[in-house]
Amino acid sequence: MQSLWSKTIQLPRRESLQGDISVENVVIGAGLAGLLTAYFLQKKGKQVIVLEAARIAGGQTQNTTAKLTSQHGLIYDEMIKKAGKDRAMGYAMANESAVNAYEKLIKEEGISCDFERLPSFLYTTNPSEVHKLRQEAQAAAALGLPAHFMEQDGKKELPFAVEGAVCFENQAQFHPLKLIQALAPKLTIYENTNVLSVKQHRIIYQRTADREQPDSKEGLDNSSSRKTGVITAGNSVFATHYPFLIIPGFYFLRQHQERSYVLALEGDGVPRRLSGIYYGIGQGGLSFRSAEGKLLLGGGSRRTGKKECACAETGYSYLRKQAQTYYPKAQEKACWAAQDCMTHDRIPFIGKYSVFRPYWYTATGFGKWGMTASMLAALIISDMICGSLNPYQGIFSPQRFLLRAGIKNFLIDAGESAAGLTKGFFGGKQTRCTHMGCRLTWNEEERSWDCPCHGSRYDEKKNVLDNPAQPESSTN
Repeated sequence: MQSLWSKTIQLPRRESLQGDISVENVVIGAGLAGLLTAYFLQKKGKQVIVLEAARIAGGQTQNTTAKLTSQHGLIYDEMIKKAGKDRAMGYAMANESAVNAYEKLIKEEGISCDFERLPSFLYTTNPSEVHKLRQEAQAAAALGLPAHFMEQDGKKELPFAVEGAVCFENQAQFHPLKLIQALAPKLTIYENTNVLSVKQHRIIYQRTADREQPDSKEGLDNSSSRKTGVITAGNSVFATHYPFLIIPGFYFLRQHQERSYVLALEGDGVPRRLSGIYYGIGQGGLSFRSAEGKLLLGGGSRRTGKKECACAETGYSYLRKQAQTYYPKAQEKACWAAQDCMTHDRIPFIGKYSVFRPYWYTATGFGKWGMTASMLAALIISDMICGSLNPYQGIFSPQRFLLRAGIKNFLIDAGESAAGLTKGFFGGKQTRCTHMGCRLTWNEEERSWDCPCHGSRYDEKKNVLDNPAQPESSTN
C-alpha cells in the first residue's frame, strides 16, 4: 500500500556505507526529522552524515498527511489545567515557530513543495462536545495562538453538518517528499545501512540488501550484504521514530504506538481542493485535506496490536464505509497507514537521550503531528549540539518529570505491556516480538503481526515493518 506522496515522487537511491570511519555527528534515520537535523547542523558548519536502514523517507515520513499546525486536538485547555500556563504557552509557541521555520526554509532554498498557508479546523458533529471546543478556543487564544470558535466550519466544505469548530488561522500543508527531494542532495546520506548497536561513541552498522530491488544491480550481492563496519561518532542523533535501544532511556515505558489510516479519493462529488484542513474530535472523527487534486480522508485510529478500534471497525474498512456514505461516486486512488508514537503527557521527547549519554540525542513521541515536530526536533537538537540554548528545549526534554497529565496513560501502557509480556512468556516463540518478547497479534486487514506492547510490526514472513524491533541481531 503506497501513499500518494510515494506515488508522485521517486527519490534517487544512495550508496550504503562501507568501511570504518570517524565523524563529528551521526544522524540515525533519514526521515524528515533526521534530514532536517542534519541540514541545520551542516548549515551551522558541523560535519554530519545520515544513516538509513532502508530508503530515504521510507518510514513514517512517506505515510503522513503532512499537516503543519499548532492545532493538536483538544490539548491546550487540558495542558493549562494539568501542566500550567507557562508550559502550555511554550508548547504552543514552539509549534507555531516550527510552522514558520518551514516557510522560512522553503523560501530561502527556493523549494517547490506545495507549501500553502491555510486555516485548520478542529470540529465536532456532536452537540454535547461543543463546550469542549469553546473551552479549547478560549484556552488557545489565551496562549497567544490565532484561535477562535465558530458555530460551523466556516468554509462549509465538509460533507456533513458541523455543530462547532475551533479555527486556527495561518496553518499550513505541504508535500513532504518534494521537500526531501530538494534537501537530500545537499546532505551525505547512506541508505541500506542498518545500525546494529550503539555503545557510547561506537556505532556498529551492517550493509543490507535493497528490499525494493533485491535482484537488481543497484542492490548488494549476497557476499557483501552482511558486511559490517564501525563508526566513531562525536554525537549520535536517534531519529528512528521509536528509539530501538532499551537501555538507557527506557522509552518502552514512556510511550505506545497507534495506527491511523488514509484514503486518497477523487471522482464526482469529491472536492479536488479544500481551502482548509480539518480534524474531527470524538469517537470516529475524520480528518480532511486536499493534495494533488485529491481528497485525503483520514481516521480509524487504534492502538497498534489491538483488535478493537475506537470506531468499532478497523481502519480501512471504517474509512471506506465513510467514503461510501459521504462520497458515493468516489474512486480510491491510494490507501496507506501511519504509525505514531504517543507519549503519556502528549509532549514529544526531544533532546538528550539519557543523562548517562550526554552525546546522544533523540526525537520521538511526535503523536499525530510528526511533520511539525520534525522541524521542532531539528531546531532544538541542532542548537543543543552547537552549544546554543534553545528556548523550548526544557519543555520537550526527555528527562522531564512525568506530569499529572500523564499518570493515567502511564498506568494504561504499563498494563498493556504486562499483559503482552505474560502472553509472550507462555506462548510459542514464533508469536513473540523480538524487541522484548511480547505476544504478537494477527492484523488480518493489513496482513501483519503486530505487537500491542510497544508497536513493532512484522510481515507474514516475520520481516520487521515497524520498530522498535530490529531486523537483525540485538541492539542492546
